[in-house]
Amino acid sequence: MKISLNSTKAFNQRYNATGDIAPNGVDELVEKIGAQLGAVEETVDFGSKYDGVIIAKVVSCVDHPNADRLHVCTIDDGGKATDVARDENGHVQVVCGAPNVREGLTVAWLPPGSTVPESYGKDPFVLEARELRGVVSNGMLASAKELALGESHDGILEITDDVTPGTAFSDQYNLRGDVVIDLENKMFTHRPDCFGFLGISRELAGIQGMPFKSPDWYVTNPTFPAVEADPLPLQIRNEVPELAPRFTAITLRDVKVGPSPTWLVVELAKYGQRSINNIVDYTNFFMLETGQPLHAYDYDKVRGLDNAETARLTVRLPREKERLTLLNGKEVNPRQEAIMIATDTQLIGLAGIMGGQTTETDESTTNIILECANFDMYSVRRTSMEHGVFTDALTRFNKGQSPLQNLAVLARLVNEIRQFAGGKVASEVIDDNHLSEAVLSRGSLYPPIPVTAGFINARLGLDLSADQMKTLLENVEFTIGVESETLTVLAPFWRTDVETREDVVEEVGRLYGFDKLPLVLPKRSITPATEDPLLALKSKVRGLLSRAGANEVLTYSFVHGDLLEKIGQDKTQAYQISNALSPDLQYFRLSLAPSLLEKIHPNIKAGYDEFAIFEMGKSHNLNHSNDDDLPTEFEMLSLVYTASDKLKKSGAAYYEARKFLAYLANELGLELEYRPIENEEIYQVAKPYDHTRSASVWVKNTDIALGMVGEYKPSVRKALKLPARSAGFGIGLNQLLEAAKNPTINWYYKIPRFPSVVQDITLKVATDTPFGPLRHFMLEKAREFRPEDATSQWRSIDIYQSETDMAHKNITFRFSIASYQRTMTDTEVTKLLDSVAEAAKAEFGAERI
Repeated sequence: MKISLNSTKAFNQRYNATGDIAPNGVDELVEKIGAQLGAVEETVDFGSKYDGVIIAKVVSCVDHPNADRLHVCTIDDGGKATDVARDENGHVQVVCGAPNVREGLTVAWLPPGSTVPESYGKDPFVLEARELRGVVSNGMLASAKELALGESHDGILEITDDVTPGTAFSDQYNLRGDVVIDLENKMFTHRPDCFGFLGISRELAGIQGMPFKSPDWYVTNPTFPAVEADPLPLQIRNEVPELAPRFTAITLRDVKVGPSPTWLVVELAKYGQRSINNIVDYTNFFMLETGQPLHAYDYDKVRGLDNAETARLTVRLPREKERLTLLNGKEVNPRQEAIMIATDTQLIGLAGIMGGQTTETDESTTNIILECANFDMYSVRRTSMEHGVFTDALTRFNKGQSPLQNLAVLARLVNEIRQFAGGKVASEVIDDNHLSEAVLSRGSLYPPIPVTAGFINARLGLDLSADQMKTLLENVEFTIGVESETLTVLAPFWRTDVETREDVVEEVGRLYGFDKLPLVLPKRSITPATEDPLLALKSKVRGLLSRAGANEVLTYSFVHGDLLEKIGQDKTQAYQISNALSPDLQYFRLSLAPSLLEKIHPNIKAGYDEFAIFEMGKSHNLNHSNDDDLPTEFEMLSLVYTASDKLKKSGAAYYEARKFLAYLANELGLELEYRPIENEEIYQVAKPYDHTRSASVWVKNTDIALGMVGEYKPSVRKALKLPARSAGFGIGLNQLLEAAKNPTINWYYKIPRFPSVVQDITLKVATDTPFGPLRHFMLEKAREFRPEDATSQWRSIDIYQSETDMAHKNITFRFSIASYQRTMTDTEVTKLLDSVAEAAKAEFGAERI
């Protein structure tokens, strides 16, 4: 947001709004702004570039004797310039090639020795007296482009004001010593009133302890002129009042559209805007003044589109296949939820962003519709992002302008056009208003806020009285009632951000000066903070898996809907984001697996042939919510192991993933149990896994289900281009935390002093026999048959399946046993294993080999 210091001072003087906002100079004001209002990006010495420009009058203009397109002019500068050749009448000769130069024209003259304003601050171009085709030209007559007032270079600037020749351009247009202060927009995100220099002027007064009074025309219920010309009937229909809470409009007849007065061209240039025509420029100027965007339609074009006697404007959503060509020439197919302005037959504007070409105001326009409306900030922001259209109007609308100022700004514009562009009011003002009666009657968006001085002081560390606070707030036009030490605060109609007591605290602190707050550290207890067990577990898990060789990644909690479908998850069970950061981040993820699996192929392509990655994060599910009907967040841990197909590694990837999980469990003192997946619907995390090569994970001897471990479905591997050797697990961290509080492994046991006996046993079982239950059965039977004074261990060695017998597989276990009383013999161990094998044969049909 840019503000001109000279323009702001002139505004304050014109309306007797406040005193000098920079009594001690620009530097101190900038420092004050930075401390109490917001960051200053830069200050621009805007006025200096015009110091040498003189307003002159063309006394004569004749064709150049040696050039068809040049003219020899004599100008009257009132004798202002020095060191320049003059004729007997004291006039100066200037050669000009502009097609619009003529006798009697008032112009901007750049005398010899002056710098062309357009080149100021770049590569300065200093003029001199020089011959042009044999005729001396003393400087030049400047165009708007050369004066840095626009892009027009078709002719010289025509000054229509009644100005005495010799007047300095800087003095005539209040540019002498003018400084433009560029304020960072982000700091005004919640302050739409500060996107106009009326709001900025008020704030500059407030932070310096000066009272400010808005102009008399800036009120919620202004008086509009009566209809003074043949009526131009207008109808407004609002089909989306929830998106357009207020839409005001009025028609004017016999408007004279043409170039803007020079003062207006200069004012727009200060804020980086180019002049188009006087009607459009007035709408832009009052937007810059108040922060409220406005728009002018050509009445006859609007009515002509419907071939009707009455012009009609409809606020609605777009229909299928409708398109709109914007003022900048861009054609858009509006998004389904975009707010549109339309006639009965076609679209004519992208509401809150830009109008359409078919109804623009141009030199042929004589009758106009002026619109001043309020649109939903979130809707226009999404529409702008969707179509890549960004305008000054959008910048203000997407901050949430107050609908209570619409009539004030519209009335101001109507009066200006009536006075300076010949317009005559041709209709009553139409106010399609959907604000509540309470809001309209009190003239404020929010009810009065009761707050005590003690509440404010306690949060700011100050000792201000209620009367002092009252003065601070009344300086920026709050309505304050004080009873004892309680303030009743009513925000003015343009403030959209003061709703709670805390908002009042912020306002008082800012106006008083945050730099004046006492520099006293708050008292804090030195008692150590209670350790968060979940954070401690995450830290431990992170260290353990890193030590095991896995790498942690951090990904977005949002994923694309296509990714969920690729891994087999149902995106209708996921929360969809209404305002996604990008099209690739549409849904909250149902598990961490999608985020990890989509990272596999890019890493394989990058040359990482074998690796494991893991992540700890949150997942959500529409079918799960807490007592407050809010989404339940599941704390999850997920790991994926993969190896490139070119490595041709043997063995199943399932065991590689399970090895990481087993290591983690062992270090946490847990013994795990792996069970077949009996009910797929129970596990949303189970969707990517091939259930014939996966298992559910339980903590042994408990009813705690941790999650899943296994290999992925062929469809998932194909969709995400995963190597065949890919597997992983997904477990709940809260469940892991619960289990870790009561370890299931006894790490301390007496070591036998007698040597152990080791034997291998191989069982031939059906291919579909699950490994986990078989291993568990063998462990239990070994404990049942072994001597009471002995300890034993089991370890799986190999799983083998012959190509000639696909119906069976061979599983080899290594059994180790030692007695606390004596050395056991091979015969005793063989007999024990025979008993275990017989039991396995009866239970699983296993054949010992």
